[in-house]
Amino acid sequence: MIRKILLYILFPLQIITAQNHDQIQIANEYYQQGDLEKAKTVYNDLAENPYNLQLIAGNYLTLLKSTGEFDEAEKFLKRAIKTYPSNLQFQANLAAVYNESGNTEKLDSYIKELRKESKANPFQLGILAQYLASEQLYYEAIKFFNDSRDLRNNPSVHALELATIYRMVNDKPSMIEEYLNYASDSPNRLSYIKNLLQNFIQQEEDLDELESTLIRKMQEHPQDTKFAELLLWVELQRKNFYGAFVQARAIDKRNQRPGDRSMDIGRIALENKAYEDAEEIFEYIAKQYPNSRNYQYARKLWMESKEEKLKNTFPINREEIRQLAGQYQMLYDELYPSQTSFDALRSKALLHAFYLNEIDFAAQLLNQLVQNPRAGMQLISKSKLDLGDIYLLKGEPWEATLLYSQVEKAYKSHPLGYDAKLRNARLHYFTGNFALAKGHLDILKKNTTREISNDAISLGMLITDNTALDTTDAVMQEFANIELLIFQNKKEEANDRLTQMLEEYKHHSITDEIYWLKSKLELESGNSASAINYLDQILAAYSYDILADDAAFKKAEIYDLHIKDVEQAKSLYQQFMIDYPGSMYAAEARKRFRRLRGDFIN
Repeated sequence: MIRKILLYILFPLQIITAQNHDQIQIANEYYQQGDLEKAKTVYNDLAENPYNLQLIAGNYLTLLKSTGEFDEAEKFLKRAIKTYPSNLQFQANLAAVYNESGNTEKLDSYIKELRKESKANPFQLGILAQYLASEQLYYEAIKFFNDSRDLRNNPSVHALELATIYRMVNDKPSMIEEYLNYASDSPNRLSYIKNLLQNFIQQEEDLDELESTLIRKMQEHPQDTKFAELLLWVELQRKNFYGAFVQARAIDKRNQRPGDRSMDIGRIALENKAYEDAEEIFEYIAKQYPNSRNYQYARKLWMESKEEKLKNTFPINREEIRQLAGQYQMLYDELYPSQTSFDALRSKALLHAFYLNEIDFAAQLLNQLVQNPRAGMQLISKSKLDLGDIYLLKGEPWEATLLYSQVEKAYKSHPLGYDAKLRNARLHYFTGNFALAKGHLDILKKNTTREISNDAISLGMLITDNTALDTTDAVMQEFANIELLIFQNKKEEANDRLTQMLEEYKHHSITDEIYWLKSKLELESGNSASAINYLDQILAAYSYDILADDAAFKKAEIYDLHIKDVEQAKSLYQQFMIDYPGSMYAAEARKRFRRLRGDFIN
C-alpha cells in the first residue's frame, strides 16, 4: 500500500519535471533564434518554479539586461539568492545588474554587504572575487581577492588572478608586482613567469617599469637570486648582453659558481652576433676562473668571438687575422693535448688557408691533426673535409673529392656525412658536372639538417633555373668558374669576370645572380653604397624572382649593421614585412624591426 502511495506521488512529479525541461528547451530555442518576446514569456512562467531558477538563469538574465529590464533581473536574482544562498554566482550576477543599470549607489552598498558577510571566510571571498571578475567588475574583484589574501596572511595567494585583472585594467605596475609575488613562492615558477611577461610586456616603458620593480625587490631581498635572474632576462629582451652579463656575474659570485650563468650569456651574445660583448664575457670568465671547469671552453669561445668579429668587419684586416692565428697557436700550446687544443689548431689552419693565402702551411697543420688519433674521429673527419677544401683552393678537385667521399662513406646518416655530400655536390658544380651535382643536391633536400638542406635547395635551384632553357651549359659554367674563384679568394678577378658577364649576357636569367654576387663582393670590400646599388638592381628588374626577398632583407641589414642608419633600416624592415610576408626572413625582419623601434623582443 505504501509503495502504491509513493508511486502516485512521484509519478506526477516526474511528469512535471519532464514538462519543465521541455519548456526550458523551447525557451532556449526561442532565445537562440532571437525571438526574445516568446523566450521571455516562457522564461517568466518557468521562473515561478524555484526548481528552474538555476537552469534558466544564464539566458534569462542576459535577455532581461539586453532589453533594459534591470528591475525584473534584480527581482529574479533576489529570489534566486534566497532559494539558493550558497550559489555565490547569483550574488555576483546581482552586483553586475546594479553596475550595468548605472546604479552605483546600490552597487557600492551591495559590495560592502557582501564583503561584510564573507569577511571571515577566505575561500568564499576568493570564489566571489572570481565571479565578480567574470562579470568584469574588476576593481570590486580586487577588493575581494585582497580580503582573502589578508585573512590567509599570505601575500602571494591569488597573485595570478590579480595579475590577470591588473592586465585587463591596464595597470602594468600592479600586474608586474603580482607576477613577482607569484614567482616569490617558488624558484620553479621563474620560467612560467618569464613566458607570461614575454606575452604581456610589449613596450620599452613596460620593461623600464619591470626593471625598477626588480631593482627594488633586490634591495628588499638581497639574498634572493630570482629577482636578479629576472633582471638578467629583462636585459636579454633588450639585447643588452653586457647588462645581462653584469647580472649573471653577480649571480655567479653569490652562488659561488665559476662563471656558469656568465657562460650562458656569452653563448647567447655569440649566437646573436654581438661579437664584442661575447668576446668581453668569455675573456672575463677565462681570466677570473683559470682553474675551473669552464676555463677551456671559455678560452675557445673567446677566440671564436674574436674570429667572428674579424670575419664580419669589412674590409677584413689581414694583420689582425695573423695575430689571431698566433693566439690560436698559443692556445694550442697551452692546452695540448685537450680537445680544445685540437679545435684551436684546426681554426688556425683555416685562417691561414682562407684569409692569409698560406695554403701549404694550412695543409701541414691539418695533416698533423688527421694523423693524431688523440684528436678524435669526428675532428679528424672535419679536418679531412677542410683538406678537401684546400685541394680545391689549389685547383686539385680529384684529390678533394677523394677526401669528401671518405668522410661521406664513414658517416652515411650523420651531419658530417651530409656535409661531405654537399661539398662533393659543390665540387661537381664548380667543375661543370651539373647533372651529377643536381643528383647529390636532390638527396640532400630532405633527411638532413636544415642548414644543409637550405644550401642544397639554393644551389639546386641555381643550376635548374639557369640551365633549363640553354642549349649549352656555357653561361652556367662561366658563373660556376667565377664562384670557384671567389672560393679560392681570388675576388678581384672574380669581380672583373662578373662585370664581363653582365656585358655579354645582359638578358640572361642568371643576371640577378650576378648582381647578387657583385653586391656580396662590394660589401666585403667595404663598399656599402655599391653593394646596395646592386641589390637595388635586383629589386628593380627581378622583384618577383627568387632573390628578391634576399636582396630586400640584405639591403635592410646593410643599413642596420654596417651603415648604422636606424631610421632607414627600420623603414626597410617594415616594408620587407609588407612585401614578403611568407619569406624565410620574415620572422627575423620582424624581430629586428621591433628591436630598432625599441619594442620588447621575443
